[in-house]
Amino acid sequence: MFPGPLQIALVIVLVLVLFGAGRVPDIMRNIARGARAFKKGLEDDPKDEDKR
Repeated sequence: MFPGPLQIALVIVLVLVLFGAGRVPDIMRNIARGARAFKKGLEDDPKDEDKR
C-alpha cells in the first residue's frame, strides 16, 4: 500500500504550509544527519565497546 502521487503531493503542500518554504531545507538536512548518525551507530563494531 504505497501512497500515490496525489497523496505525496498533498503531504508536500501541507509541509510547505505548516513550516514555510524557508525552513524545509533545514528540516530535511536535520533528517539526513539523523539518518547518517543512525546508520553509523548500526555499523559500529560491538567489540570496540568492550575495549573502552
